[in-house]
Amino acid sequence: MPIILADGSFFGTLCAIDPRPARLKTPETIGMIRLFAELIAKSLDGQRKLAVTESALLQERADAELREQFIAVLAHDLRAPMSSICSLMDLILKTPLNEDATTMGRLIRNSSTRVLGLIDNMLDLARGRLGGGLTVRRDANKPLEPVLWEVIAELKAGQPDRVIDVEFKLIEPVNCDRPRIAQLFSNLLSNALSYGCADQPVRVRAVSEGETFELFVANAGEPIPVAALDHLFHPFYHSAVQHNREGLGLGLYIANEIARAHGGTLGFESTRDETSFTFRMPSI
Repeated sequence: MPIILADGSFFGTLCAIDPRPARLKTPETIGMIRLFAELIAKSLDGQRKLAVTESALLQERADAELREQFIAVLAHDLRAPMSSICSLMDLILKTPLNEDATTMGRLIRNSSTRVLGLIDNMLDLARGRLGGGLTVRRDANKPLEPVLWEVIAELKAGQPDRVIDVEFKLIEPVNCDRPRIAQLFSNLLSNALSYGCADQPVRVRAVSEGETFELFVANAGEPIPVAALDHLFHPFYHSAVQHNREGLGLGLYIANEIARAHGGTLGFESTRDETSFTFRMPSI
């Protein structure tokens, strides 16, 4: 009985041998042998597909690792010259300049800062993917509240007309990596200012009581599209509501990685009235 594969190619012939004389040309016998041949063909096709899939998966993993290594090297090599540009612009802006030169200098400085932020996000992505997650250096020796106020002041300077309602109740010290928490907070607050209604305040709350630290950021505006909810913390993802957004789509991904590195969680709720993100972690 010929063994024919799914693509129509001939693989071989199935032969049945019996030492005793027997009448084989019966519908039952021929049907059984034909069934065995079909089962063999399906098994061979399955093995072939599995081998092709495994090969493609290994190649995709190799390509992904190569891309992430390239991102890491590129970001590392770009960071030094961009840092130099930022430092030089700071020095230039401290010298006497006419009004036009000062305006252009500030634009260059702000653009350089944004590029430097993108580079840092790329480095964090590479560390998270290639290094098994972001590393944090936690301590509770210094207060966290001044760091949070610095983030608010920095973002408020770029959008002075926006209103930010702040409620801080940091009773207990927070054992955390303060620069990383500032980065997480900056990503969340920047999103809230960018996507929230301009005529509505952004609400910020930070509470440290008992053994838990909670950071809450909320804005009024359009809800997050349902199709985007499952991909919200994926790198390089922009939802439909973010089509005009500048950046690489790494902010929420990195914020989530920072939360995980602290043993915490980053959750969200999005309704017609408000979109909020809440970061919770053990404070001790």
